[in-house]
Amino acid sequence: MPPPPTPADQTATDPRSVAVVTLGCARNEVDSEELAGRLAGAGWRLVPEPGEAAVVLVNTCGFIESAKKDSIDTLLAAADTGSRVVAVGCLAERYGDQLAASLPEADAVLGFDDYPQIDSRLADVLAGRPTRPHQPRDRRALLPISPVDRSAAAVSVAVPGHGPRVLRRRLEESPVAPLKLASGCDRRCAFCAIPSFRGAFVSRPPAEVLAEARWLVEQGVRELVLVSENTTSYGKDLGDLTLLEQLLPELAKVDGVEWVRLSYLQPAELRPRLIETLCDTDRVVPYFDLSFQHASEPVLRRMRRFGSPARFLDQLQRIRDMRPDAGVRSNVIVGFPGETDDDVAELERFLTDARLDVVGVFGYSDEEGTEAAGYDGKVPAEVVAERVGRLTGLVEELTAQRAEDRVRVRERLQVLVESVRPAGDGAGGLIVDGRAAHQAPEVDGATTVLGVPAARVGSIVPARATGSSGVDLTAAYAG
Repeated sequence: MPPPPTPADQTATDPRSVAVVTLGCARNEVDSEELAGRLAGAGWRLVPEPGEAAVVLVNTCGFIESAKKDSIDTLLAAADTGSRVVAVGCLAERYGDQLAASLPEADAVLGFDDYPQIDSRLADVLAGRPTRPHQPRDRRALLPISPVDRSAAAVSVAVPGHGPRVLRRRLEESPVAPLKLASGCDRRCAFCAIPSFRGAFVSRPPAEVLAEARWLVEQGVRELVLVSENTTSYGKDLGDLTLLEQLLPELAKVDGVEWVRLSYLQPAELRPRLIETLCDTDRVVPYFDLSFQHASEPVLRRMRRFGSPARFLDQLQRIRDMRPDAGVRSNVIVGFPGETDDDVAELERFLTDARLDVVGVFGYSDEEGTEAAGYDGKVPAEVVAERVGRLTGLVEELTAQRAEDRVRVRERLQVLVESVRPAGDGAGGLIVDGRAAHQAPEVDGATTVLGVPAARVGSIVPARATGSSGVDLTAAYAG
């Protein structure tokens, strides 16, 4: 069997070619597009497949154990192509030189501070010059990572206090795109390591967010998904916690925007005025991504979080009094140290009463560097697995019932078109695959609309819910 091709064999006519592979959350998607923008501006050619690239840049995730494994597997697969492989992102930032020592297949392991010099770092890798592995540090003790201005006219122009301005380079064609509001987190949840490697919370000025929104619309984006580690904290470091309520209507007015969606909301910071803004602002979808994490008060306190079943249910009632069609998703952790059977029963009662659209269920595992890793009262792994299975079965039943409720009342939907196909079999019109307003991209299910006379990707079609399968809906065109 011949040896695998070398990068020189693959890219003899264009050695400065790079493929960017993104793992993890929507915040990583933005980081990848910023890195792609820097590289394209420096003359690198972006290619879609690792096997076509001289250098493969893998933007890793380091949040939970399964994500870490996926990152390692992706780095190894990239190395098998014969290309040079560079690790960036959360796993690289969090473990740095330790990752480099354990994974010699990676030609470089770079941290967030290397991003402004990514062109020269990749040039060193391509030339075979040694790179110094990132040395991890607790970013809570460092100056915050400043967000960057990505306005279209701002390439390579320095802004005091905000780092270099960088234009994003979109890596896929889609009518939806994440838009970063802030970076970092100041909360101290006992189970979460993110602040240690993402740093303190820093809001982007509203003018920068609006400029990037206009640029994204020019690229064909119709839905803006606002992301950060903690979106409800937006503006606190700028001296105005009402900035989010002010910014949302301005984003919705950007010509060409169909939907604005918020993600990553803290229940403890969900203000009445923000609820009103999300429920009553045209083109801002009534969608609430609320990270409850648990419902038992003793567990929440050990997690260093706030709330109770009564408070959470009161929030949900406020939302539904204003918008009965609002979408609500959440995540919960089971098996946290000290969690009892009574705590799990409390969580089950809450989920039954809450009638959420989507719930992610995660089993607790120790994350090094977190407070909870040192807690007593660890729940045995087999008990955690049993609780995950039980809660997963419950939420699948409950969320399916929530979808059935929408069908029962033939709820009127607005559906963002993501693809269009002919009906076939003599049926009239087109079939549209997309998402209703209560469904966020990739995580909340989808809606298929039948009998659409005409549609294009990125447009909104009216429909009425007619059927469901789990959290997915089918609907009839209702123009």
